[in-house]
Parts: sequence; structure tokens; C-alpha cells
Amino acid sequence: MPPRSLSRTAAEAPNRRSALLIDLDGTLTDPAEGIVGCFRLALETLGRTAPPAAELTWIIGPSLRLSFAEALNGEGDPEEALEIYRGRYSTEGLFEALVYEGVNEALTELSAAGTRLFLCTAKPLVYAERILAHFDLERHFEAAYGDELGGRFQDKGNLIAHILESEGLDAADCCMWGDRKHDVLAANRHGIPTIGALWGYGGADELRAAGAAALCEAPAQVPAAFSALPHAARAPAS
Repeated sequence: MPPRSLSRTAAEAPNRRSALLIDLDGTLTDPAEGIVGCFRLALETLGRTAPPAAELTWIIGPSLRLSFAEALNGEGDPEEALEIYRGRYSTEGLFEALVYEGVNEALTELSAAGTRLFLCTAKPLVYAERILAHFDLERHFEAAYGDELGGRFQDKGNLIAHILESEGLDAADCCMWGDRKHDVLAANRHGIPTIGALWGYGGADELRAAGAAALCEAPAQVPAAFSALPHAARAPAS
């Protein structure tokens, strides 16, 4: 994903934020079939009774390593469960997803306005990049960032710090777009506002409680919500 030049639109809007960090699962794609199916398979393989799929949507968004630890509750090895999960997810489950209606159009509009788009997902990057390519989403992004298989960036706040440092971004220029409280809280640690995706898996109450700056009911509303966010004041140079 080679860097793109900013369009004139961004250059002519000095008070407009210029970079958007974007979650994947529950924000751009609905991955429930693949994630929940592989999660249930892992639990059953370990001899546990897997809850119905409808009761497992809470696992979509945060690190699955942490979700397995919570689901097993000390009665199994989360790392073993994760290995079983990845055995199927890496070949089939990652493509058992749907791109939400309006996502491509929203990303195109944001990019045309000069917004720098960066994927920011708790999913391992080796999977996220394949998903972007499979669903023809990678063309919208300047770069993609995600966790490592070993869990180095399972804390999304640390992942955001890594993106800011790697790309030379100022938090005052950035916004987060995600569907779960984990996105909002991670961005808040850096003073970055979040646009909450109500079509995902967090819901309005969760996103408001976490401190989302704006809520959108559909991807088509995101470009306007992003443009409406005021530019944050930078700290004076010492």
C-alpha cells in the first residue's frame, strides 16, 4: 500500500483532522459467521459446551486471546484454544464475512476529500491484509496495522501508539472509527475522538458510556461526522 499524496481538499482545510484510524471487524465487515463459528469449534474441541452463536457476539472486536481466557474461565488453555481457532480461521473462517453496505462508498468519499486512511485492528495483521485484499478494500488504505500472532499489540491503545509513531502522525490530526468500547477507550488514551459505528457489535449505550465523540447509524454518515469534528489544539512547543 504505497503512500498517497494528500489532495488539495485537505491542504485547504487546516482546521480539519487529516487521518482516520479504522477498525475492521464490526466496522467495515460483519465477521460473525467466521469468528463465532471458529470460536465455538475451539471450545467444543477442548471438550467445553459452546454457547449458541447468538450469545457470542461479545467476542467480536477485542483480542481473541483475552476472549478465550474469559470464556474458559481457568478451565482450559487459552493459547491451545487460539491455536485450534486459527487452524480453521486462517484457511476458511477469515473469508466468512460480509462488507457492510455503504462502506466502499464512504471510504471513497473520505479518500477523495484528502483523508489519510489507516486500518487499526486487533486482528492479527496477517489475516487483516488477506481480508482487505479478498474484499477489495485495501485500495482505500495508505497502510494497514494490526496485532501480531504473539499478541504484541492486543492492547489497542498500544497499537494506536505504534501507528502514530510509525506514520509520524499527531494525535491532534487523528480520529478513530470503530464499533466497540475498546476502540473508544484506546483512542481516548491518546486524546483521539471516536466515531461510533452503530451497525456493529457495541451499540449506542456501550459507545456513549465509553465516550464516543459521534455516533453514526450507517457508513454513509461517517464522512460528514469526520468533517464536523473540530481540530484539536496542539500543545505549545517547549
